[in-house]
Amino acid sequence: MEKVKSFEDLEVWKEGMRLSVQIYKSLKDCKDYGFRDQIQRAAVSIPSNISEGFERQTNKEFIQYLFIAKGSCGEFRTQLYIAKELQYISNDHFKELLEKAKQLTLMLAGLIRTRQNRF
Repeated sequence: MEKVKSFEDLEVWKEGMRLSVQIYKSLKDCKDYGFRDQIQRAAVSIPSNISEGFERQTNKEFIQYLFIAKGSCGEFRTQLYIAKELQYISNDHFKELLEKAKQLTLMLAGLIRTRQNRF
């Protein structure tokens, strides 16, 4: 395994970025601007907090930001349910995005555990 030199090397950050871009593309024509902005902010918050935490000085701070990213992932998943109910996204697209978000939550939980146990 290669040494992680920057947050861009983290798979969890890469997945968070992909999810953020995907939700931006999925809702680009959504006229419910308040909702669209909120779900986009939640999605962007995931990789943003991972990168901000990585750049902090201590492991404790990094873990704190990973927890924030995990919370944002939960917020994002809740908003996905709303998007599906309001028919802003199809049921199939909802399932795809939800699965990616759940996987991201698991990745974040794993990284948190690793950082808590090894550092």
